[in-house]
Amino acid sequence: MRFLDRIAAVHGARKSFTQSPFWADERLSLPMLASLPARPDREVIEHDLAGYIQGAYKDNGIVFGCILTRQLIFSEARFLWQQMAGGRPGDLFGAASLAPLERPWPGGTTGELLARMEVTASLAGSYYSTFCDAEGVLGKASDPGSRRIVHMDPARTQIVIKAPSGNPYGLDAYPAGYLYEPPAAVGVTAPKATMLLADEVCHYSPIPDPAARWRGMSWLTPILREITADKAATRHKGKFFENGGSPKLTVALKDVTDPDEFEAFVELMRSQHEGVDNAYRTLFLAGGADVTTTGADLKQLDFKATQGAGETRIALAAGVPAVVLGISEGLAGSSLNTGNFRAAARLMADRTLRPLWRMACASWEQLVTPPREDVRLWFDPDIAFLREDQRDAADIQQIKAQTIRTYVDAGYTPDSAVAAVDADDRSLLVHTGLYSVQLTAPGTAAPVPAPPEEG
Repeated sequence: MRFLDRIAAVHGARKSFTQSPFWADERLSLPMLASLPARPDREVIEHDLAGYIQGAYKDNGIVFGCILTRQLIFSEARFLWQQMAGGRPGDLFGAASLAPLERPWPGGTTGELLARMEVTASLAGSYYSTFCDAEGVLGKASDPGSRRIVHMDPARTQIVIKAPSGNPYGLDAYPAGYLYEPPAAVGVTAPKATMLLADEVCHYSPIPDPAARWRGMSWLTPILREITADKAATRHKGKFFENGGSPKLTVALKDVTDPDEFEAFVELMRSQHEGVDNAYRTLFLAGGADVTTTGADLKQLDFKATQGAGETRIALAAGVPAVVLGISEGLAGSSLNTGNFRAAARLMADRTLRPLWRMACASWEQLVTPPREDVRLWFDPDIAFLREDQRDAADIQQIKAQTIRTYVDAGYTPDSAVAAVDADDRSLLVHTGLYSVQLTAPGTAAPVPAPPEEG
């Protein structure tokens, strides 16, 4: 019988003297699927929302940083109405009908509303809310004078599907409403489920779930393994320092054959050389003991690059460039150049933020009705993060102004020149019949246009 087998026999079972890889720690895994049974006429979020909140948002700095960065910029927007002329966007203006979004609840602001939308949609994939008045009436039947916006827990909200054919999988199926089942409270009669029609709920789902028809998907779902690995790497780094900030050692006892002596030696070694308090102490051995380094330090593991690559993959799923997020791979080399940072910020604005604002505006039009048919709900682009876009817009306006001036100098009416430039349609140009002096032959007068007909 081998020496280690004899040691295991003393304790009644074989012991493992090797630690599993830090990336294989099952305790760091996240809940994947929700426990709610699937119904063909219902759609619910597919994962455990509480698991995402506790296991990712509150327990992983990179995930929290990504959501916080998105939230802080996303919440800077303000809602306005925008005039639409010929299918093209026009002037922005405010109105009293925007009051529910400006003061969504007592003491609430538009920024807090948008922040709640971003956090909820990132974790659950969908955000739901409706109106409630002072009497507890919900939806569009609520009193406009005392309306406030109330959030609906995505884990307790079901999308109710109906179809004239009776088949919820048929092509004629559509989301008819939303069923909300509030949790029970101690000492209170079990609440009843609330059914709201589709036009009484703001449903914001920026990332569609390809496995469903109307619900959204959290951007965390595709990167659960990355989050698990990042948490495991952080835990591994902590254990490295807890155990003395040095590589793992293997101690071979050549002259010790008695199991009790072996156990006593192991306990002595652990008490004197494991843990932060015992770090860097001088190691004294006797009796033929031999020490061998079997592990690698953080530099040998290239730990920064390993964990940094995982952080970048999480940031990519969030739509937040590494340089904007401020993680390690975004704070090195040419990434810090002003031009590169501006390019990254512009990418985030165009690829992530503008689509989110556009979808948020469309979602709120379910509850906040536009004052006219030629008006849509939009956002004010006067946001600090979009200043580079504003400078580009100013350059475009300057080019348009030069184009209008060229048309007018060529003899076109000022009004038609403006209309043609705004619509990008030269067929709208109307000529006055007058020409620039450079187009008139010497000694001749420019033609005089006929007076307009009366009547």
